[in-house]
Amino acid sequence: MSRTSPHQHLHNSALSRRGLLKTAGGLTAALALGASATAATAATASAAPATWTHPGMLHNWGDINRARVRVAAGNDPWLSGWNRLVANPHSQSTWTPNPQATIIRGGTGQNYGILYNDIAAAYQNALRWHVGGTEANAQCAANILNAWSRTLTSVTGNADRFLAAGIYGWEFANACELMRDYDAFDLAAAQDMMARVFYPLNNQFLTGHNDACITNYWANWDLCNMASVLAIGILNEDAAKYDQAVTYFKSGAGNGSLAHAVPFLHTDADGYALGQWQESGRDQGHTVMGMGQMGAICEMAWNQGEDLYSYDGRRFMKAAQYVAKYNLGQDVPFTTYSWGTGQNCAYREHTAISAASRGQVRPVWAMLHFHYNRRLYLDDRYISQMYYNLVAPEGGGGDYGSTSGGYDQLGFGTLMYAK
Repeated sequence: MSRTSPHQHLHNSALSRRGLLKTAGGLTAALALGASATAATAATASAAPATWTHPGMLHNWGDINRARVRVAAGNDPWLSGWNRLVANPHSQSTWTPNPQATIIRGGTGQNYGILYNDIAAAYQNALRWHVGGTEANAQCAANILNAWSRTLTSVTGNADRFLAAGIYGWEFANACELMRDYDAFDLAAAQDMMARVFYPLNNQFLTGHNDACITNYWANWDLCNMASVLAIGILNEDAAKYDQAVTYFKSGAGNGSLAHAVPFLHTDADGYALGQWQESGRDQGHTVMGMGQMGAICEMAWNQGEDLYSYDGRRFMKAAQYVAKYNLGQDVPFTTYSWGTGQNCAYREHTAISAASRGQVRPVWAMLHFHYNRRLYLDDRYISQMYYNLVAPEGGGGDYGSTSGGYDQLGFGTLMYAK
């Protein structure tokens, strides 16, 4: 059993009830006061929200209004985050979309970079409109999203097509969510395209895993497809899709479900609970990517009243602490991890953590730090050090290189999450 330091225990016990009151509304509040937290969680855990919150994916109105007020007042760190946004070429209202009927990732004819660049532009222009109030940015974001919604008919390629369907699915839906009430944005076309082009691939992967051994694919493959299903569920107010994603997060068979993504729990010498990440023996770039993919799922669910951040004893927080500590240059414990590959589940194992791409910077840490430390007041020692020492202020797509890894997350967490 993991040991908890006294100050952590006090925070954890005090805030489990606070989390229930915050995330699930009056019904859960009543249950929590009159019964156990377990009963309260069981009452709401598997149901889509009775009333959908919009915007309600990576950002809610509170996030947007806070950023707007703080930037207008010239307050840091919001202003520093805003300055990163306006300096990014993708955030310019002169961005011209380049929609394709077919997106290919993997194999010959790859063109998926066109899509992730346009998604970054749509998202960043949407943020500039919400925070800065500039109509030209709103029109640009709507034009990009409309062009792709009315043009894209298929995502294909080798197995990597499932990565494209997952990552760009949830990212595209998030840009749409920010624009859903803008008159020039064709919400119906976006909803139809997401359900017709992205969801079938997301569902195919989560249910069939490309006909491979269930452990063959790394956690991120499941996670990005879960995130897309969840985002489409919110965008389309589709309870079945929302429930599919949340259920898979909690109990799915593949490596992206929480217990499989964080297979081993540890406690370090300072008493901090750590969770070994499934890809830790692979490399740190993909491991940090996992923080962004699972973080996106947790944040989207949070804004709809579902607290996945705290699920299973805050298992994800323990993983984020583990990943952050190692990527800060410190040692972490490692338990041999074994799995089956291919179609016949051929045995593989990692006996040590991988130092490959150690210390890689991706804009995934603000979301985690400001949730665990500023929403819940928990001691997130390593997450906070990772954010403040290596990352802040966070940029987004286009600020972290031109290859796909720099676009695996939408970013700008300093602007949108600082509290």
